[in-house]
Amino acid sequence: MIDSSTRPSGPFREGDRVQLTGPKNKLHTITLAEGGEMHTHHGVLFHRDLIGLPDGSVVANSSGHEYLAMRPLLRDFAMSMPRGAAIVYPKDAAQIVMQADIFPGATVVEAGVGSGALSLSLLRAVGPAGRLVSFERREDFADVARANVETFFAGAPDTWEVVVGDLVDALPETLAAGSVDRVVLDMLAPWEVMDAVAEALTPGGVVLCYVATATQLSRVAEYIRSTGCFTDPDASETMVRGWHVEGLSVRPDHRMVAHTGFLLTARRLAPGTIAPEVKRRASKSSYGDEDVELWTPGAIGEREITDKNLRKRVREATKAAEGARQAAAARDADGSAQ
Repeated sequence: MIDSSTRPSGPFREGDRVQLTGPKNKLHTITLAEGGEMHTHHGVLFHRDLIGLPDGSVVANSSGHEYLAMRPLLRDFAMSMPRGAAIVYPKDAAQIVMQADIFPGATVVEAGVGSGALSLSLLRAVGPAGRLVSFERREDFADVARANVETFFAGAPDTWEVVVGDLVDALPETLAAGSVDRVVLDMLAPWEVMDAVAEALTPGGVVLCYVATATQLSRVAEYIRSTGCFTDPDASETMVRGWHVEGLSVRPDHRMVAHTGFLLTARRLAPGTIAPEVKRRASKSSYGDEDVELWTPGAIGEREITDKNLRKRVREATKAAEGARQAAAARDADGSAQ
């Protein structure tokens, strides 16, 4: 049984994912393997020198350069894992968990699964008593996501199910109407599935849309209003600026993680309920064919990954997942022997 609320601990073992902080704070993420080596222009670091050491140890490579070795945190893992599709950044994943009110024991629907970065945060949030059902149209993206999640949790969590198919068709076949607590949509055109989402959500449930552009944000907000099934939507974006703090040198970092996406949330009304009208100033809320053209995948800059590159990402993710399973098996064997 794989519990998504736990994480590996104890000495490093073969198959463990390890984050190395080297000279000039450069990060390297490796999967420990028998006979494995990490080559850089600073020299060679042998995996055998790490195996058996506790988390938070320092090890030197063949040239004497020292590296701090630690198991990656969730945010570190999400940023370094193999990607089939663009990931949801940790800053947005944290806001999604809070704004969608993902709670332990919740039944949550996610679409699409992408590379699995958001799935990791959602699985942590629903806990061992919850359930996450992730829908993905592309089998190759689903393969990358499965491998990444299995790598992090050293196996597939019992609370997670991946369904390959279109949400509109697959959601009613997978979950009963009114049985879903939360729906998180990370997709190009979330308005296309909103009717199916409304049918699946329990009254008071939350739908959250993660979209990249202002035109997408506008269209999905107007569609949600037009259904009459939800409260008036709220929209926001999150920007994170780090700070350099060293002695008397205290200043903002030169770079920051600014716009990555918009978050829009709304809550499901009880069937037959008409929400009080929201008074607002007159604005251009309608749209025509020319406006719709601006919401096409090409116009909003959707970037496609090549098949060759994606096959490579699948191999990388699958290899990492196999290593994580081996490490988990070794830990279980050690525990049984004690």
